[in-house]
Amino acid sequence: QVQLVESGGGSVQAGGSLRLSCAASGHTYSIYSMYAMGWFRQAPGKEREGVASIDTDSSNTRYADSVKGRFTISQDNAKNTLYLQMNSLKPEDTAMYYCAADTRGRTLVAGPLDPAAYNYWGQGTQVTVSS
Repeated sequence: QVQLVESGGGSVQAGGSLRLSCAASGHTYSIYSMYAMGWFRQAPGKEREGVASIDTDSSNTRYADSVKGRFTISQDNAKNTLYLQMNSLKPEDTAMYYCAADTRGRTLVAGPLDPAAYNYWGQGTQVTVSS
């Protein structure tokens, strides 16, 4: 079992920054041992979409086109924590943001930004960007 707890959301004006954190716990897995971890978001009335992912052993990253150059995903293995640094925020970034982990390797087939490839999810943290 893996428990994921997000934090760091909030309300900011357009152009501002936020850093989301996702603390992972559970006796079986460390971040390093997972196939991948990712950040996803879901706005009201929309499907959940992949924002960024990281292969936790190689640190290879992937980003949605809409956030490239603005968001940065990173991990701290010592703290077993995943981060998402969000800069130059736009109103369209407003959503609930979720952290997820793939412990089965399905991101290798489905792709690192496919929500269906992840089997553990946090409860989410709200990000609201005002214009």
